[in-house]
Amino acid sequence: MSMVCNDCGKKMRNMAAAQFHAEKSGHDDFSESTEEIAPLTEQEKKDKLEEMRQALREKKARQAVDDKAAEKRNDEIKRKHTKESEDAKEELRLKEQKKEAARKKQEKADDIAAKKRIREKIEADKAERKRKAEQEKAMRENPAAYDPGAPTAAASGGPSALAAAQQPAKTTANHAEARLRLQTPGGNVMKTFPAETTLFEVAHAVTAETGNETSSFTQNFPKKVWERSDFGMTLKEAGLVPSAALIVK
Repeated sequence: MSMVCNDCGKKMRNMAAAQFHAEKSGHDDFSESTEEIAPLTEQEKKDKLEEMRQALREKKARQAVDDKAAEKRNDEIKRKHTKESEDAKEELRLKEQKKEAARKKQEKADDIAAKKRIREKIEADKAERKRKAEQEKAMRENPAAYDPGAPTAAASGGPSALAAAQQPAKTTANHAEARLRLQTPGGNVMKTFPAETTLFEVAHAVTAETGNETSSFTQNFPKKVWERSDFGMTLKEAGLVPSAALIVK
């Protein structure tokens, strides 16, 4: 049984030939035919074989072109995705960089503000201590001006007043310096400061010695902790005179 192409009228010996014709021409309307087709001559067989080989070569060539085009499209898509990914990473990196810069800027501003507050507190404390010292001096020099009704030793004239006047003045310890053993992350540091030195000034001295910022001082016996907000106190006010051992953090 033979086949005939209804699109072009070409006759084919069998189904395989009809399928080959369909792939080559794109025709798809075939029907069976009872017409006998004469056998091919040797030359016709050779020509037919060459025709099939040529069609196969052309098909492979078209497939190669299609494959190359598909590969090119895939490469372009891959490059696009890679670039988009790199752009996203770069954008994220820049955002993180800006956030870090803003954080450091804020930390610096906060540190400057904290140091300013500490300096202002130190100055205020110094002014207050000076005022108190001047007031106490004035009271010692002229007590009647502050308590006119109080009898003086001379005015009372009693024996007890005379005896008190004859007694030697009591001496009190007046330590002018503080010897500190400062335990830092890098080791112990021995320093001697005037008793009126503030903890803020001690912290600066430790920073100059070790290169590390100081955020607090801790005394184990008795247990006490001085934070930055306490750095306006003098060593005398903090009870660190004449000597003390502090842990620096």
